Amino acid sequence: MAGGKGRSLSSRLKMLLIGIIVVLLLTTILSLLIIIRRERNEYAIRESEGVLQGLSKTIYLEMEGYKELSRMIMIEDRLVKYLRADSDEVSIGLINNARYGIMSILNVTENVDSVFVFREDRQYLTTALATNQKAYQVNLERMDEEDWQEQILGGRGNAQISINGNGMLQRTNKKPMITIGRAVYDLLTQKRTGIMMMNISDALIEKLVNGHLRGGDLCVVGTDGTFLAGREELLQFYSPEFESETVTHLPVGKGTGRFLLSGCRVEGMPIVVLCASGIGKREFPLGNVYVFLTLLLIFVISIFVAGAFITRQITDPVFRLTSAMEQNRQAGKLEKIDAGMPGNELAMLQDEYNNMIEHVNELIKSLIEKEKTLQKAEMRVLHEQIKPHFLYNSLETIGFLAMDAGAENVYTALETLGSFYRNFLSKGDRELPLEREIRIVQDYLSLQKLRYGDIIHDEYDIAEDTRKCIIPKLILQPLVENSIYHGIRLKGEEGVIRISSFLQDGNLHIVVRDTGVGMEQERIDQLLVTGRDKREEEPSESFGLWGTIERIRCFCDSDDVVRIRSEIGEYTEIEFILPQRRESMGENENVPSDDNRR
Repeated sequence: MAGGKGRSLSSRLKMLLIGIIVVLLLTTILSLLIIIRRERNEYAIRESEGVLQGLSKTIYLEMEGYKELSRMIMIEDRLVKYLRADSDEVSIGLINNARYGIMSILNVTENVDSVFVFREDRQYLTTALATNQKAYQVNLERMDEEDWQEQILGGRGNAQISINGNGMLQRTNKKPMITIGRAVYDLLTQKRTGIMMMNISDALIEKLVNGHLRGGDLCVVGTDGTFLAGREELLQFYSPEFESETVTHLPVGKGTGRFLLSGCRVEGMPIVVLCASGIGKREFPLGNVYVFLTLLLIFVISIFVAGAFITRQITDPVFRLTSAMEQNRQAGKLEKIDAGMPGNELAMLQDEYNNMIEHVNELIKSLIEKEKTLQKAEMRVLHEQIKPHFLYNSLETIGFLAMDAGAENVYTALETLGSFYRNFLSKGDRELPLEREIRIVQDYLSLQKLRYGDIIHDEYDIAEDTRKCIIPKLILQPLVENSIYHGIRLKGEEGVIRISSFLQDGNLHIVVRDTGVGMEQERIDQLLVTGRDKREEEPSESFGLWGTIERIRCFCDSDDVVRIRSEIGEYTEIEFILPQRRESMGENENVPSDDNRR
């Protein structure tokens, strides 16, 4: 029977190998087509990125040169004198001198279309008057608009690049200009004396575009959609997606007219460079195809050889191994198996299965021990909190109040004690909302204040979005008790216990801080040790603290959930980090209310 099943499995393996070969052939053909197309497209992308980065860098460097030229104009002596002059001192001679000063600087360059300089009283001069005073339209009202002033004046004297002066200047022939604007400040008084706007002709951008090998496939536009230079029909495909300084690629067009449009923004400027590339037009080297097909043939032959080997050396042993595993499963056992494997990797597989079974058994034992430890810690915490001396001390204090302060104080103290134990013991739940845990702490501190008077002060900073978070029951009261008996009381002076909570990275953080005697680092390290076998040696007076830490670790199923920070003589701060869990609807139904206990 085993042999028959073995032959059936071998037959299936042969059919599988034949299917793999067929699928492999079809996949190979499809993969070749995809690879060829992808290679062509990636080449177009790489080529476009190189062209765009080169052109945008060239435009950036050219503009940097014109920025420096504008700075030289801004500090030219004759222009400075014109800007400093009072309104009634401005004359034709003063204007012409300033214009000549500007022209003396512009003589060393070209492509500067014009320069406009506006005084604070809105009088202005321009180099354009030397050629054609009607070539430009100036919109002075635009200077009063908030967005215009924010761009130019917000630069505090630094060069600000815009298209057509950000709507203030316009050539009558509608040709665009790149404007470098600056707020001019007096070097002596540091007061603003005017605004300078230097206009660069679109001929410069056209020259830079034509200087590239692929100039016919390039288009330069402003971020407002203004065409500057290059292939104007590409403007219809412009999109705000290209306004990133990293290159963006978008396929556009339809059918045979489909192509790849790439674009990026020139660094720090409202200028976008576009590049059109044909998709799938690059020839793929056939040599790669031949290599690919040769490898495919070798692979197919190897499959046949491997199939024969697998049938004789692997199929039958694997069948025996799986049969043994199945028998183990059907019997509902977690026991080791021995299927008589040969001394190779299959024997290792059997050993690993047996190791896994052994590990699973160990995990089950560990989970049982963990549950026992958790229950033991909870019982110890309950025992510590209910042991008679606390109840006796509270009742004794209440008796003194009865003699000294009257029945009203006795009533308040008794109701507080009843509220504490009602919240402490109600329902026997292991978990409860944070706001109920805070209520237990408040009742507990109210009783301790009756005993110790004004030496204990408590503060709370509980975030509203944490109040309904679910936490293990009685994790804060042991910390507060530890703060009183091993922190504040030993210091011999008034102290503050502060409890805060907040959400961060999907976790609930609860922090308990006291201004007590502090804790030495060696003691902190002992409390944070993760080995449970070492915990049995802890002194009983610190059980509440490390027992609470153990419960938190069991609740979170992680050891790294507690942070302890301290400075000797100053403070101790303990932080719990728990997963965020919300209180479900109806969870607190039928729980006694304490809202009217005082």
